[in-house]
Amino acid sequence: MPKTQARPEIVVLLCDADIKRKRETNTWNHLDGRPFSKEEQALVLSATRVEFEEMQEQFKRYREYQRAMDEAPKALQRFLAPFMEQLTQKNLGNAVELMNEDERNEFDRLLGLATEPVRSFAPYTF
Repeated sequence: MPKTQARPEIVVLLCDADIKRKRETNTWNHLDGRPFSKEEQALVLSATRVEFEEMQEQFKRYREYQRAMDEAPKALQRFLAPFMEQLTQKNLGNAVELMNEDERNEFDRLLGLATEPVRSFAPYTF
């Protein structure tokens, strides 16, 4: 039996839904407080288990992204430590000169994570 695909337009709405407000107002609201339109309300009420599972996956990937961003400065320090130990003049340029291509790629990746601002959650981005 083929697996049912999640409908992206519903997953996007689920990811932007403020569930708590539904209990108070009997309607769904966007995270910014705007009420769902009747069409949006009908769409989210038609959500299947697959769409709820996909919504959870979207948030899981975002949490993993946040964790990687939080850990990046320390990971960069750990990565650079062996190179710095080899140097008498300890500066980043000298450390980079000791790296092979794969190590430079990893350095660039970690440096990008450590310096890039954390992006806000958006479905199907992470």
